[in-house]
Amino acid sequence: MERLAGNVMLLWGVRRWALAFLAGGFAVLSLPPFNFFAVLFVSFPVLVWLLDGASGEADAGYLGRLKPAFWTGWWFGFGYFVAGLWWLGNALLIEAEEFAWALPLAVLGLPALLALFYGLATAFARALWSDGLGRICALAGGFGLAEWARSLVATGFPWNAIGYGAMPVPMLMQTSLLIGVFGVSALVVFVACIPALIGTRRAMVPGLVVAALLMLFHAGFGYWRLSLATDTQSGQPIVRIVQPSVDQSQKWDDSQRARVFEKLLSLTSAIDPQASARPTYIVWPETSIPFLLTSNPDALVLIGEALETGQTLIAGAVREERDVSGQRTRYYNSIYVIDHEGQILEASDKVHLVPFGEYLPFESLLGSLGMDIIANGPGGFSSGSTRKSVALPAGKRFLPLICYEAIFPQEVTPAAEDADFIINVTNDAWYGNTPGPYQHFQQAQVRAVENGLPLIRAANNGLSAVTDGKGRVLDGLLQNVIGYVDVPLPVKIHVNGSIWTRMHTFWAIIVILLSCALFSRCSFIKAAN
Repeated sequence: MERLAGNVMLLWGVRRWALAFLAGGFAVLSLPPFNFFAVLFVSFPVLVWLLDGASGEADAGYLGRLKPAFWTGWWFGFGYFVAGLWWLGNALLIEAEEFAWALPLAVLGLPALLALFYGLATAFARALWSDGLGRICALAGGFGLAEWARSLVATGFPWNAIGYGAMPVPMLMQTSLLIGVFGVSALVVFVACIPALIGTRRAMVPGLVVAALLMLFHAGFGYWRLSLATDTQSGQPIVRIVQPSVDQSQKWDDSQRARVFEKLLSLTSAIDPQASARPTYIVWPETSIPFLLTSNPDALVLIGEALETGQTLIAGAVREERDVSGQRTRYYNSIYVIDHEGQILEASDKVHLVPFGEYLPFESLLGSLGMDIIANGPGGFSSGSTRKSVALPAGKRFLPLICYEAIFPQEVTPAAEDADFIINVTNDAWYGNTPGPYQHFQQAQVRAVENGLPLIRAANNGLSAVTDGKGRVLDGLLQNVIGYVDVPLPVKIHVNGSIWTRMHTFWAIIVILLSCALFSRCSFIKAAN
C-alpha cells in the first residue's frame, strides 16, 4: 500500500489528470442505480495521494502553489460529473434537430462548471494540508463547503452530492435527519479518505477508530430509527398515483393530446377489484395535462365525470395568467387541486425553475443569439412567488415540490411544518432509461427522511412511489410501466429540528473539521521549522 501511495504521489502531467478523472468517475458507482458505496474507499484515497504530490513550484507564489491541487480536484470533479450526469444529453435528443448542437454543453460543459467547486475544495484543503489525519479533515471540510455552495450559486444544482453515495437504502438515510445531506457529505469524505492513512502510515490507528465509530453511528442510528414503531391511524385516505408513461416526443403533439388525456382519465377511474376502498386523492405527474386547462372548460367537465363524489385530483399542469391589460401572458409550471365537480380549488406554482430547461437566463442576450428553452410547451415559465402548503378536502395539507425542486433541502422550508405529506410530481421521461430517474428518486426519498413527511411521487414514466416519513417504499411503479397504484397515506412523523437545525449542525461539523486541520497544519509547520 505504501508503494502504491508513493507511485500515485509522484504522478505528473497527463497521467495525474487522467487518474484523477478516472477516480472521480469511479465514485459515481456509489450512486443509483448501482449503489455500490464501497467504491468511495478507492476513489478518495487516490485523491488524497494525488493531493499529497500536488505541490507547486516554490517560487510560484501562494496561489501558484495551489494550482496543482486545484486542477487535481477539477479533474476529479470533471470525471465525477461526466459519469454522473451524461444522461442530461438525452433531453436534447428529444428534439434533436433543434437542440443536438448543445449536446457537448450538457454532457461536458455543465460538468466542467460543476467541477470548479471540487477544484476549489481541493485547493482550499491543500492550503491547510499537513500529514496524517489533519489533511483528511481539511479535505472533508473543503468538500462539505463545496457541496453546500453548489446548492446556492447560480440558483444551485446540488445533484449527486457526495453524501448520497452513503445512502443506498433507507437505513443509511436516517443520519440526514440530524445533519442534512451536506453534513453527511463532509463526514463521508472523511471516512472514505481514511484508507489513505494506511498507505502513508501516519495517524492510521486514530483515523481508523474515528472512521469506524462514525460508520457504526451512521448504520446504528438508522437501524434504531427504523426499529421505532410508527404511529398509525385508522381511516387514512387512500392515494392513487397515476403513471401514464407518455413518450416525451408525443406529449405536446396536437394529434396526441386527446389520447394522452383519455389515458389519464381511464387510469383515474379504473376500479381495482382487490381494493377495499376507493382512493380519496388521485395524483397525476408534472405537466401531465397536455393543454391549458383553463382554456379548455370541457376538460374540467371530463375530469369531474371521472372522479367520484369525495375524490380529489392533484394534477401537474401548465397554468396561464394574463396581466390586467390582457397584453401579456405568463405561464407557470403548476399543480392544480380539482374536486369531483370539476372545480379548481387550489393552484401552486413551481418556485425553483430549471435554467435553460424552463427559463432562459439573460434572456435578452441569449435570446438574440438564437438560444431557447428545452422544455416544449406553450412557452417559457415564470417562477412562483412563494412556497406554501396546500389544503385538500378531508383536512389534509401537502407540500408541493415540482420536479427537481426535490433535490434542494432548503426548498422544504418552515412551510412544511403544517404539511401532512410531500407531493413530488415530475416528468423524467426526458432522460429515458438512464441513471437520472433513479438518482432523482433517491434525493426525493431523502427529503422525506429529513422532514419526517411521507412522500407521494408521481412521475410520468417512473419512478413513482409512496414512501413513509423514514424513506421506506410502501408501493410504487417501475420505470416505463403504465398503470396506477393505490396506497393508504402514511402518517406524518413528528421530528425535532428543521432545515435550520440541520444547517447549524452542518456548520458545527465544518468548524470541527477545519479546526483540526488548522491545528495539524500549525503543528506541521512548527515541526518543519
